Amino acid sequence: MNITAIQVTPVLAPLPRPVRTASGTIASFPLVLIDVSTDAGVQGRAYAQVYLPELLPALAHCVQGMAGLLMGQPLVPRDLHSLLARRCRLFGLKGMTGVALGGLDMALWDTWARALGQPLVRALGAQLRPLKAYNSVGLYDADSVVEIAGETRAAGFAGLKIKVGFDTLAQDLAAVRAARRALGDDIALMVDYNQSLNPAEAMRRCKALDDEGLTWIEEPVLADDLASCARIAQAVKTPIQIGENFHGPAEMRAAIDARAMDLVMPDAQYIQGVTGWLDAAALAHTAGLPMSSHTFVEASMHLLCATPTADWLEVLDAAGGLRLAPLQLRDGCLTPWDTPGLGMDWNQDAVACHRL
Repeated sequence: MNITAIQVTPVLAPLPRPVRTASGTIASFPLVLIDVSTDAGVQGRAYAQVYLPELLPALAHCVQGMAGLLMGQPLVPRDLHSLLARRCRLFGLKGMTGVALGGLDMALWDTWARALGQPLVRALGAQLRPLKAYNSVGLYDADSVVEIAGETRAAGFAGLKIKVGFDTLAQDLAAVRAARRALGDDIALMVDYNQSLNPAEAMRRCKALDDEGLTWIEEPVLADDLASCARIAQAVKTPIQIGENFHGPAEMRAAIDARAMDLVMPDAQYIQGVTGWLDAAALAHTAGLPMSSHTFVEASMHLLCATPTADWLEVLDAAGGLRLAPLQLRDGCLTPWDTPGLGMDWNQDAVACHRL
């Protein structure tokens, strides 16, 4: 079975509400939809994402350019991943090239699993199972976070992650405590600084959060400052979570060697798709690190089922407004759809409406 076409569609995917972070607000999610066709009539799909709409045309061109290297090639995902990595070696696989590779790799594995007529998780040798899921939201102060916590409880999530990184530690603490009161003791609470603090301020704030009952504190400092991450992880009782900005498994290996975190959460795109995730899962297993996901809920459901140290599934449903199948949350958990591939098909009317 050979690849005959790869269609690339840039869209601004609608969100139920904007996602505010310490570095800016995401009003709609800039995505590049990737649709693969083969000479056997099998089609598969996935998407790549970039946080800034200004960069969406560049990502679409990058995906299209890399897709051209795959035309006529046999549908063997690992071989195609190696082909792209080899061709990009001189330029590197960070930034747009790494994002494009990750999105294409997910689409290729989806097509491969559809050709087998199996959900991706079964094609990978694992089983469908429920995964504890948390609601991932933006930056809300002590007043506005109460409504979000109530929605999280009503929806049946097992956890809630809020952004922090207000101007003062007092504001962070107030938001955390308000969320905890609204959630009750039976729903997990995580916080995410999105790399917004310098090392000294990160140490101060993380220590101050130590007695707030948090499941983790995420990315308190710059993602590549592994030395500061390690110092904070050693000094703070609350687990430190990083990983969404690992560009490929090699960066995760370096973070493990530096003891930069207590928990790890790679991004299915940045870690270089399904191929990279499987390598990362093996690293986490060897290191004994609980491994969660970052966005890309459709692929992450399948990949966590095949991850020996699987922990939490993040639900920030970037493509939900374009997808036909809704997520099915039950008893705080999500289970992958029992359909071929990732189980993801586009609502073509919605795609046409939100196409760039």
